[in-house]
Amino acid sequence: MSNVTLDIKAEQAKAQAEIKKQGLRVLVCAGTGCVANGALDVIAKFEELGVNVGKLTQEDKLTIIPTGCHGFCEQGVLVCIPQLHTTYVKVKADDVDEIVHKHLEGGEVVERLLYVDPQTKQHVQSDEDINFYKKQTRTALANCGNIDAESLDESINVQGYEALHKVLTENNPDAVIQEVIDSGLRGRGGAGFSTGLKWKFTAANKGGKSYVVCNGDEGDPGAFMDRSVMEGDPHKLLEGMAIAAFAIGADEGYIYVRAEYPLAITRLRKAIAEAEERHYLGKNIMGTDFSFVLHIKEGAGAFVCGEESALLASIEGERGMPRPKPPFPANKGLFGRPTLINNVETLANIPAIILKGANWFASMGTGTSKGTKTFALTGEVNNTGLIEVPMGTTLREIVFDIGGGIRNGKKFKAVQIGGPSGGCLTEEHLDLPMDYESLTKAGAMVGSGGLVVMNEDTCIVEVARFFMNFTQNESCGKCVPCREGTKNMLKILQKIVAGEGEMEDLDLLEELANSVRDGSLCGLGKTAPNPVLSTLKYFRDEYIAHIKEKRCPAGVCSAMKKITIDEELCKGCTKCARTCPVGAIEGTVKNPHKIDQSKCIKCGACLDACPFKAIKKN
Repeated sequence: MSNVTLDIKAEQAKAQAEIKKQGLRVLVCAGTGCVANGALDVIAKFEELGVNVGKLTQEDKLTIIPTGCHGFCEQGVLVCIPQLHTTYVKVKADDVDEIVHKHLEGGEVVERLLYVDPQTKQHVQSDEDINFYKKQTRTALANCGNIDAESLDESINVQGYEALHKVLTENNPDAVIQEVIDSGLRGRGGAGFSTGLKWKFTAANKGGKSYVVCNGDEGDPGAFMDRSVMEGDPHKLLEGMAIAAFAIGADEGYIYVRAEYPLAITRLRKAIAEAEERHYLGKNIMGTDFSFVLHIKEGAGAFVCGEESALLASIEGERGMPRPKPPFPANKGLFGRPTLINNVETLANIPAIILKGANWFASMGTGTSKGTKTFALTGEVNNTGLIEVPMGTTLREIVFDIGGGIRNGKKFKAVQIGGPSGGCLTEEHLDLPMDYESLTKAGAMVGSGGLVVMNEDTCIVEVARFFMNFTQNESCGKCVPCREGTKNMLKILQKIVAGEGEMEDLDLLEELANSVRDGSLCGLGKTAPNPVLSTLKYFRDEYIAHIKEKRCPAGVCSAMKKITIDEELCKGCTKCARTCPVGAIEGTVKNPHKIDQSKCIKCGACLDACPFKAIKKN
């Protein structure tokens, strides 16, 4: 390989000089969630005002920086002013004038727009003091929300492409692979296989064409970790892929992104074009004879295409269906050639490992679960959003420290981890380390990192039915255990939530779950029963209540609810009877009414009509 001619330190100095000219930087979250909440209007309002804030900042310019996701989705739109150590939350376009004139010009913080800690009820000005942020350790997400995602200079200013420059200068692919092996990094897409070993197996197929493929499909409900990296720091992903390509001897790669991520696709395309223009990607990277050409393949949104062989089939133009293994992609993958497949988060960790060393990365985490992991924290928790913590962090720390506890003072009930492929964790697991081994023993899995928090008002049986409905719909139908097994499991769960279940159904459900897990061809089918098996294990009493008592303990399943009239509160106004679409309410004027349960369809129209709150649904 020819010598590296690009001077990365000079590039960094130029980038830093350009950014310094921006003066006071106002970072506005422009990730998908905040855009939906009006971020573009907030940005437009800031730019419209364009004030001179020199008196306050000793700068003569104000620059608005649209960033990727800040992670604190519950509080969007977020506006962060790092030089003033201030973060504003839930900002609307109408609030911008006050921020500009009161704070940027007048020096007075707008207290009403500061974050309020759900435990202390105190206003917090800096994100450094917000539990949601200060309890995290960010590696893959280090730059998300802190830089302009559409600027190569901003990436270079935070050491973007420095790791690639390092490996090209040292020119030792085997040493790169060994560094990744020594780091202990495991695939963050769900399987948790050693990343370095996967690289080594692919690199062993010397000679001829090989590929690097990034799995950015991310189909789990409620998961948005990979999307946030692609939207917020696309150059980090591109650099990770280029390093992987150098290590295994590939010159071409694909990023597979679902079409439902238009913002991520737009920013990736722009990042690739800018990186090629300045020779960080494409032909003769950094003046060497190493070339790496990247393509983007938009997926149609099939969940099964998150499985690597189905993903490869989709790139090839075939229907996304899994293939039997072996052969594995490392031997025979895309277009029949050796192919390395990693997900977005895995590749986003690579530049930091190369720059800071394997020992640095391995110093975080536990046992054989090294480094940090991103999680999408959603559900009945105060602080929903995207987080990154060291592997081994307990569920209690995530839910009650970072997440700020359960909403509305409700009681914690469970967490569904890993999406439809994962399992359910209960109160007894709150102090469980979130690592591969511990979660597997508990009947769950890290998966891609979705965390759905549930409170006491959640019906566990309905949760199992929801996830089974999802996986059944997403089954490609290629193998009988998954195609027919998930269909029959769903029928049983539907029967139970409809109040028609029998005790024999539980044994059949468990038997089917084990058969689907053991007999399915790909990961979708093998993990589809996890929500059912884990909820049967930890919440069997709720299933029994649905079957034996025809009662939903959480009061969620509509088939088991009864709408009744409190005779002491009923004034006999007849509004409920006149509203009922099926004539299920009987009574005379000024006398208490009654509901014929055999006719009631539980539509709730009478609940809305009653002015005396005499009608209850329980």
